[in-house]
Amino acid sequence: MLITRVLVLFIVVLNLLSLELFAQDSIMIPVVSPYTGSLASFGEGVKNAALLKAEELNAKGGINGKKVGIRLEDDLCEPKEASNVSARLANDKDVVIVVGHLCSSATLAALPIYKKAELVAITPASTNPTIGKSSQYYFRNVYQDEFQGAFLARYADEAMKWKKIVVFYETNDYSMGLKTAFVDEAKKRGLKLLGQEAYTSATTDFTPQLAKFKMLQPDAIFIPGYAPQGTLIISQAVKLGMKVHFFGADGLDDAIMLNNKNANGLLVTTPFLAEAAGGQAKAFIDAYGKKFGKQPNWFAANTYDAVGIA
Repeated sequence: MLITRVLVLFIVVLNLLSLELFAQDSIMIPVVSPYTGSLASFGEGVKNAALLKAEELNAKGGINGKKVGIRLEDDLCEPKEASNVSARLANDKDVVIVVGHLCSSATLAALPIYKKAELVAITPASTNPTIGKSSQYYFRNVYQDEFQGAFLARYADEAMKWKKIVVFYETNDYSMGLKTAFVDEAKKRGLKLLGQEAYTSATTDFTPQLAKFKMLQPDAIFIPGYAPQGTLIISQAVKLGMKVHFFGADGLDDAIMLNNKNANGLLVTTPFLAEAAGGQAKAFIDAYGKKFGKQPNWFAANTYDAVGIA
């Protein structure tokens, strides 16, 4: 019943939005993401996919005969900047829906501002479970961390047979939400959580925490963080001579990680895998590759869908 209520609300909201759009000559959709800073690689896929979807919509006559444009807004994946961006959008009478934000901390900072303004938003990537429970105006087209974190604990236990695990997490809403879901499920399964250590987005030297982990002799290190820090963690662990497996979530699924030779054998979850795509997803991959000369990542795929929903 809960799913039915949410879907009905979304349909009603979209119908109200369509009335707003009739009064405009064109439709401008803000797409908020980190386009600069350490997570700019996430934003590249977001930008490309949003522009591609708008181009395809316009080739088919737009929406209700109106051209669709994309307005890129950079929040740096930072809560403070996300608050500034969301306040600007909430005060713009021409904005009737927002696609974004990407990072959970940024989305949670923007959420109360959009809620107060009754401005609808859809995030293609924020997985913190609080988001869907905090506003009737915020939607997402991605799974959430209560599912993802629990799945990773089950997979570590049942598929990989890892029984001794340490957790190395970042102090942000995304990472801590994942950590909580993973730890809860791991404890239910009787896995031995030998240690938990935290780091910030500004950390570049992870050897003090890794040295502690090395002494504990875990089977695996769970890294529920983002790729820029994750790739450093793995490289520094290998340099310390750690013989251990690494696994994480969708935040590690990025080219910077995939190009790291030390990350061979890394296990991650992802909502989209280009190599396994078929049907409409294959058509999207082909169009994206033709236009941008590369495969889309999952941020691109989910943004493409989110713009289509918007």
